[in-house]
Amino acid sequence: MKTIRLILMLASLAGLFSVARSAESVAVRGILISASNESGESDRRLAAYEPNLRRILRFESFRFLGEDSVSLAVPAKGALSLGEGQQVELATASSDGKTVLLKVRWGSVRHEYVLQRGGITVLGGSSTGKKGEVYAVILVGK
Repeated sequence: MKTIRLILMLASLAGLFSVARSAESVAVRGILISASNESGESDRRLAAYEPNLRRILRFESFRFLGEDSVSLAVPAKGALSLGEGQQVELATASSDGKTVLLKVRWGSVRHEYVLQRGGITVLGGSSTGKKGEVYAVILVGK
């Protein structure tokens, strides 16, 4: 009788552990922008990010080009299709509940970031093909 109770208790704990483990996930929103040194007003949809964009990318104006979002378990893989043929591949490696280790691949850019929930990461990219403009991606953890 004690053996059966022990087995049931261990099975219950294993079930709780797997539910808790599978509940760990992160949502990532990606925003594709173009950055230019041409003076002018930036897209209003980027107003919340503009101070960081200016500091990190050192450009004058920013245009919103597209966005996508994905929800990923930890660990898992996914992708963001941002428009204009730009795709960002993501892989979650670990999480402590507040941050997620995110492996990012965007064209030739391959990097690992510790993304905080509510935090942002900005990736600089290649030329858009228009004089003086480059692509950039904002990643927002939720």
